[in-house]
Amino acid sequence: MVAMYTIAGRQVGSHVLAIATLTVTIGGAFLATSGKKAEAPTSPPINAKSKDEESFVKEYINKAAEKVQGK
Repeated sequence: MVAMYTIAGRQVGSHVLAIATLTVTIGGAFLATSGKKAEAPTSPPINAKSKDEESFVKEYINKAAEKVQGK
């Protein structure tokens, strides 16, 4: 036999309460630990040996992108 509880005027079995408790606990833990996904970088990393080289490459890429877009 199942123990019955009266909740909000309705008879609810103990097994239903146990399943609801486990579902809420596991679901809440999953949502709490999932977090936001990391965004993928929009371009590959620039493996420059110096800051000057890196700035030159970035400037070149920006100018090439402007030329393609017709600016």
